This record gives sequence, structure tokens and C-alpha cells, in this order.
Amino acid sequence: MTQTILFDPLIPWSMIGVLGAISLAALALAIWRRLAGWPLRALAALILLGALSGPVYQIEDRTPLSDIVLVLEDQTASQRLSDRGVQTAEARADLEAALSARPNTEIRWIPVQSEPPRDGTSDNSGTLLMNALAEALANVPRGRVAGMIALSDGQIHDIEQTPALPAPLHLLLTGRPGDWDRRLIVKNAPSFAIIGEPVTLTLRIEDQGEAPVINGLAELAISIGGAEPQRFNLPVGVDFDLPLTLPHGGRNVIQFTTPTAAGELTNRNNSALVQINGVRDRLRVLLVSGEPHPGGRTWRNLLKSDSAVDLVHFTILRPPEKQDGVPVDELSLIAFPTRELFLEKINDFDLIIFDRYKRRGILPAIYLDNVADYVQRGGAVLVAAGPDFASADSIYRSPLSSILPASPSARVLERAYRPEITDLGQRHPVTADLTDSDSWGRWLRQIEVNVPQGHVLMSGVDTRPLLVLDRVGEGRVALLASDHAWLWSRGYEGGGPQLELLRRLAHWMMKEPELEEEVLSAEATGQRMRIQRRSLGDDVGPVTLTNPDGSTASVTLLQTAPGRWEGRYEGPEPGLYRLEEGRQSTVIGLGPAAPREFEQTIATGDVMAAAVAQTRGGVRALHEGVPDLRDVRPGRVAAGRGWIGLTPRDAYRTVSVNQTPLLPAWLVLLMATAAILAGWLREGRR
Repeated sequence: MTQTILFDPLIPWSMIGVLGAISLAALALAIWRRLAGWPLRALAALILLGALSGPVYQIEDRTPLSDIVLVLEDQTASQRLSDRGVQTAEARADLEAALSARPNTEIRWIPVQSEPPRDGTSDNSGTLLMNALAEALANVPRGRVAGMIALSDGQIHDIEQTPALPAPLHLLLTGRPGDWDRRLIVKNAPSFAIIGEPVTLTLRIEDQGEAPVINGLAELAISIGGAEPQRFNLPVGVDFDLPLTLPHGGRNVIQFTTPTAAGELTNRNNSALVQINGVRDRLRVLLVSGEPHPGGRTWRNLLKSDSAVDLVHFTILRPPEKQDGVPVDELSLIAFPTRELFLEKINDFDLIIFDRYKRRGILPAIYLDNVADYVQRGGAVLVAAGPDFASADSIYRSPLSSILPASPSARVLERAYRPEITDLGQRHPVTADLTDSDSWGRWLRQIEVNVPQGHVLMSGVDTRPLLVLDRVGEGRVALLASDHAWLWSRGYEGGGPQLELLRRLAHWMMKEPELEEEVLSAEATGQRMRIQRRSLGDDVGPVTLTNPDGSTASVTLLQTAPGRWEGRYEGPEPGLYRLEEGRQSTVIGLGPAAPREFEQTIATGDVMAAAVAQTRGGVRALHEGVPDLRDVRPGRVAAGRGWIGLTPRDAYRTVSVNQTPLLPAWLVLLMATAAILAGWLREGRR
């Protein structure tokens, strides 16, 4: 119970001050005029001013409140290294006993954990100890907080979010003086790189803590796409540039690993995964047009619209059999470099297109034979056939017949028909997902072909083959048995997806990864992967996954569209995963390239030193034992040799309040009247 005297003025203090000043002036006048009743007048003024100030006698019934001590227990991944978990558990038991023995004390245990993944993303937030402390302070009265104690390795990642601290903050540091760790760092890794050109990555092998001095070298293994790694011995603590050339387009997964050394804290930071998308710098295309025709600019417009395509267009505008007396050396401004294109630099092209070309003696047979060899070695040839393909001068009756997927029957079908996608074409990425074929315009001519090899993706008159794709050796060949695709670009009978079809066709021939018909791929989102399988078959088997630790798992895929199957898998840990289904395989990396929790693993108090010093707290190593607890006054040094301090708060809760006026109205009236009347009588008697 607490007894106090309070003032509850009836009017503002400023007005009371004015009235006091007036009363003082009147009193001075009375003294100057030597009025005998001035003391009684002063007493009356004092009584009235005291009544206006409202003096109250207050009695409070208070209940004392306990002090609150916040103990933050770091439970993030770095706290599981070495024996830090044991140190934390023992320190918690000792602290719990010491704080329980302290009178009038309440303990709040606050676990500090990494943020849970959101929407399948990987957790790479690190140790957010200050965020946890701010949330805890927001849920307790700050006037009751006697101290804050953190059990951690000191490697926190939100020190800039330190809140205003109402009491001493102490850090009890886990770890050992002799701890050391080796870390592999990839400093710069581009997201994209040009196929065939070297890309430079900067790597560093770094030792932290009390690392043993051996020979200053560490082994580095580099594996691209899960292949057999290449091994090198590199100096420790030195940045070095590593030039790499990507082997293929699309995603390339590169894994860098340095073996675990004896005595280091963890090998979680001994590996790094880098995923780089391989892109082509320029696509080089050679377009050979046999003669002008209404669709002659179709291919040219398509290829020229893509800024990444370098096009060389060879057009025969004047057939050799035309006799008009013009000298041969005056038929062109410059001689077309056919020998250079078809013999010397043919391997520089990614795709060769023959648009209604037939044998006229302009390109010797040796040139065409070289084109066939070019395909066998990995090149690509597309033939857009017109009536010339069915004639005696057809390019099929040349060395190109060894690579073409179908032979002409010598029949040209001059009939209107609507191109249709075959059942196989519904599953092939070149023709799958095109717009509804019922709305396409008709074509008016088709070249009949016999015994097609490879894949027939589109059909025309009476389901005859219209678009045939085939693989020859290491290369690819396509045959479009019509020269009327241009009707779609003119909007004839509603047109059709001419540009999209020809674009996909050209990019499939140039081996773009997203248009492969037999492929197993995966997309990573944090620790989750979306597995995709594309196949021309009717069914696929389960995908076998090999986890980074060597364990395996099986994922059954569900068909989502013709020729497409999908499945999902959540990886148990970051690292490189291998996927296999039949003859198809791929690799993918999950999680961050370098988890934030393992960037710095050596326990230290330097990160939290400023926040601890701000409250005059202390940093104490747990390997030296748990410090004693002492009470200190606010603002005093709260840590010393072998002890840490808590500030008693003496907080309370008011249960009830009773107030009694010291000057009731009747008493004020009686006393003031008596003083004024006495003064008047004294002055009147005089």
C-alpha cells in the first residue's frame, strides 16, 4: 500500500499562477499602506489558492510484478556443428536453474529458427536473432524486462534490425577456440553464356578459424552435367579465374567440390552448384532458292525477323538454259562464292534450306555430296518441295538422296486440302499445341512421296505424308512436301500458324533443347523440382532420383498432355540430384549455391558486439562455463569476469486507488471567511 499527496487543480495552473501574482501584488500594497490585517489577508489568499490547486490524499493498493528475462536459443543449422548443440543444452539447464533461484523472476525461452520455406522456395534466410528478439519485446511490457541472454555462435544475419533494448543484452557464445573450416566460394557466375565461347568464373578456397598449415594447396573437382569430374590442386586463400566452355545449349549444371579435410567443422560449404544457360551467339542459315515463286519470301521474312539469325540467301533468278545473248560474266555484279559456301565454310552454318531447288548444273554434285556429309556430321537440311521435287531434275536424284527421309513418286497433287496433324504430331514438340487445325485454311498443292522414314507429323491429301522429320547420323533432315505454306501468311481461307510452324521447324533442326522430342528435364524452385518428360511413346516409366547423399527415390509421372508427363519431388537437402528414366538422364541443383548459414561458421562475438556494448552487457564463451547472475542498477556496467548482470525492474500493478480531498469546500469556505472577517475586524478596530 502506497500513500501519496497529489494535486488535481480546478482550473489550469497558468490561471492559478495569475491569481497568485494578483494576490501577491495586493498583499504588497497592503503592507505598503501598513494595513494591520495583511497577515490575515495573506492567509485567506493562500487558503483560496490552495483550494484551487485541488490537493488530494491518495492511497494505492499495488501488486508487485515479476521481472522478465528473455533467453534466445539459437537452433539454426550452424548450431548443430561440432558439439554446439550439447553446449547450448547444458547452458540452458544451468541458466534455468540460476534464473529459477532468482526471486521474482519469469523466464521467457525464445527459439530462434530459420524461416520456413514459402511456396516451395528454399530457406536461405540465415540466423534472424534480432527479428526474434524484436517480436518477443513487442509481446511483453518493456518495463518488466530485466535482461536478455542469447545462446548462439554469434553468426547472425539481421544485426541491422536490432531494436531499442530496454535492459542489458548478453551473448553466451558456443564453439571452441580451435574450430576451423574450409569454404569454397564462387564469386561470379553468369546466368547465360554463349555456346562454344569460354566463360570465366572466379573461385576461391578459403580457410576460416584456426586452420592447420599443411602445404597451402587444396584439391578442386569440377563436374559439368554430372559427368566424371576433373581434378586440380589449387592454392588456398587465393582468387583464381577458371575458364569454362559450355558443352550444349540450355541449362548446364556445374558442380565444384573440394574434399572434406580432417578436423573441419562441416563439408556443407565445400561444394557449390552453378547453373548456366547456354545460348547461341548467332544462328547461321544458308537459304538456297531454286526459282522465284509466290512464297519465295516466306523463309527469308521468317529468318530476317529474328535478330539472332545470320542469313545467307542464294537465289537462282535466271536459269542457265535461258538463251538471250547476255554474256555470262555480265549476269551478276559479283560472282556468288558457291565453292566457299558449299565446300570450305559449310560447317559454319547451323541450317541449310533448299526452297524449290532442282538440279540445273549450278551446284556440282560434289557440292551436294558435301552437304550430305555435313548432315552426317551433325548439320541440318530442310527441303521445302515444289513441283521440281517430283521432276527428273529433283534434288532427290543427287547425292542428297542418302539423307532425305522420303522419295518422290513423280506425282504432283493439284487439289485443295486442309493440313492435318497426325497422332504422332500431337506428341511432337514441333507441331504439338498449335491452334485448332479445323480453322486452318487449305493448301492447293502437294508432292506425293513414298516410304517415308522418320516421323510424319502432318498429312495432306488422303492422309499422305506432308511434313516428315528424320535424324541422319548426327544431323537432322526435314521434308515439307508442299510449297503452299505461304497461303497461310496471306490469310487464305483464314490462314494458319505458318510462322510458328516454320519457326519451330527451323529451331528443332538447329537442336534447340526445348524442342527435343525425347527429353527428361526438371525445373527447380527452392527445394522442390518439377520433373517433365517428353516422349513420342505411349507411356513412360518412373523417374529414379539419386540424392546428394547417394540415396535413391522414385517418382511416378502423370500424363498432362499428349507426349508429356510431369511429376514433383521435394529434395531433402541442397545439392546435385541425378534423374534417370530409361535412356534419358539429366541433373539439377536444388537449394542455394552457398547456404547462408554456412558462409561463416566460426563462432564470434564481433557481429553482436555493438548491440551488446550499447546496453553495457557482455560476451562470454560457454567453453569457460556459464557465468553467474548478479543484480545491477540501471545504466551501470552489467558484465564482469565470470558474471553477467540483470536489472531489477520493481514493476507493479495497481489494484485499487482511493483519493480524499485535503481541503473540502465547506472547510475552505469556513477558513477563508474566518480569515477575511478577522482581518476586517482588526483593521476596523484600529
